[in-house]
Amino acid sequence: MSDLRTRKYQQWFQGADMDGDGVLSREDMVRIAERAVEAKGIPPNSPHARQLNESMDRFWTEIIAPYDVDGDEAVDVAEMTEGFHAALTDRSRYAEQIKWVADLIFDLGDTDRDGVISLDEFSQVFGAGMRVPDTDCAHVFGLLDADGSGTLGRPEYHDAVVEFFYGDDPNAPANHLFGRI
Repeated sequence: MSDLRTRKYQQWFQGADMDGDGVLSREDMVRIAERAVEAKGIPPNSPHARQLNESMDRFWTEIIAPYDVDGDEAVDVAEMTEGFHAALTDRSRYAEQIKWVADLIFDLGDTDRDGVISLDEFSQVFGAGMRVPDTDCAHVFGLLDADGSGTLGRPEYHDAVVEFFYGDDPNAPANHLFGRI
């Protein structure tokens, strides 16, 4: 196991553990969706909010819950880290494993539907949804904006998500996607 990937996964876990009880549950995934919807000012009963809730429920069921090795309907950091290390080994599987939820988060962030995410949009989604501090959002956004456009296009965003979950480059800006590690 890569120490860097372990630290990134643990950082992701901290942001996803909405109630701070040291385990991930279906309720944590729902709360991520609720916080993001609230931050974006999306009506909670809108089709977009329902789609996000359904997708986060799917993320729980298909991605996180299988790591519940002790059957307690919760995944602790050790279970999740071990599961991510075992499952997220081949970048070519990104499309089937993570891309669908990454696309959903991108679409949620792209409030004005212009096909890119601004720093403000990025901060709303990652700050509210995953509790990433604003200073970390600004820092990593600046590093991820490789072309200096002031926005992240879908390809830049996906490159960052791939690097975060699958990469071992200690100098990759995407290491800090969910807060500085």
